[in-house]
Amino acid sequence: QVQLVESGGGSVQAGGSLRLSCAASGHTFSSYAMGWFRQAPGKEREFVAGISWNPSYTYYVDSVKGRFTISRDNAKNTVYLQMNSLKPEDTAVYYCAANRGAITTVPSAYDYWGQGTQVTVSS
Repeated sequence: QVQLVESGGGSVQAGGSLRLSCAASGHTFSSYAMGWFRQAPGKEREFVAGISWNPSYTYYVDSVKGRFTISRDNAKNTVYLQMNSLKPEDTAVYYCAANRGAITTVPSAYDYWGQGTQVTVSS
């Protein structure tokens, strides 16, 4: 069992930065691939970034490449999403999720989810 708690969301102007954190409970955190997803009002949940259980492999959706960076600290049971050059279209609730298998962009493949944190980017 893994419990996930996101933090770090907020309101920023376009071009600003935020760093999201996702703290995990459970001693098996290091064996899970982790993903960040987002969901804007009226839209489906969208994969944003993922990182393998050992942090050697990362994957991003094209719209955030070069602006967002996912990382993890297995000693702290925490995964991060550094978001730079934010745009209004990045506005959404951001969720972290844990997957026993490999990184995937499919939400239903993830086993555990956090409650989400709101990110609002104004123009």
